[in-house]
Amino acid sequence: MFTGIVEDLGKLLSRSSRGPGAQFRIATRLSPLVLGESIAVMGVCMTVHRILDGSFEADASAETLARSTLGGLSVGHSLHLERALAIGGRLGGHMVSGHVDGIGRLTRRTQTGEATELTFSCDQQLAPFLAVKGSVAVDGVSLTVNKVEPRCFGVTVIPHTQDKTMLGSMSIGTWVNLEADVLARYVARWLETRGEERGPSASSDDSLRSQLALSGYL
Repeated sequence: MFTGIVEDLGKLLSRSSRGPGAQFRIATRLSPLVLGESIAVMGVCMTVHRILDGSFEADASAETLARSTLGGLSVGHSLHLERALAIGGRLGGHMVSGHVDGIGRLTRRTQTGEATELTFSCDQQLAPFLAVKGSVAVDGVSLTVNKVEPRCFGVTVIPHTQDKTMLGSMSIGTWVNLEADVLARYVARWLETRGEERGPSASSDDSLRSQLALSGYL
């Protein structure tokens, strides 16, 4: 698990084919690294399989390349990096699994004082898992959702986050990795299962769904 708090801005040094997937070499200041540890790369959980001087190598499966932006990043591109949460560590953002739900696109940016409001498009299937005041990970960065529409959502990026991530300089049209709050997914799945068991008379489940949505859990 991760928290969505970026620890380092790394760089993609190389990408090579590895069967249907790919092998990445990534420059980083994170140290010391351990073979087999998990690192979130632009919000995608990857496993360190080789440690080099100032960099590491990790593999991405064909599924990862298809569901994320990693396959389309050019060599030299900056990368958000975060090591897995240590037991006893601070949960400064929210619980992030590193399993990308889909990709979105930056459609609008508006300056509001020192903060920046960003609007991202998202798949219609992802929208039900987003809630105002809930959490979302964008390229591995934990953000609070300010608005939700059928095919887009908005967030506000504070100056500190702009300085420590690439969100402050992101151009309109940039594709990003999106991960909904894992708690929202489990709650939604539980409600779906309960509805299947109880049938169309499950009015109490509908009431609970409404309450959870208002509370920001769905």
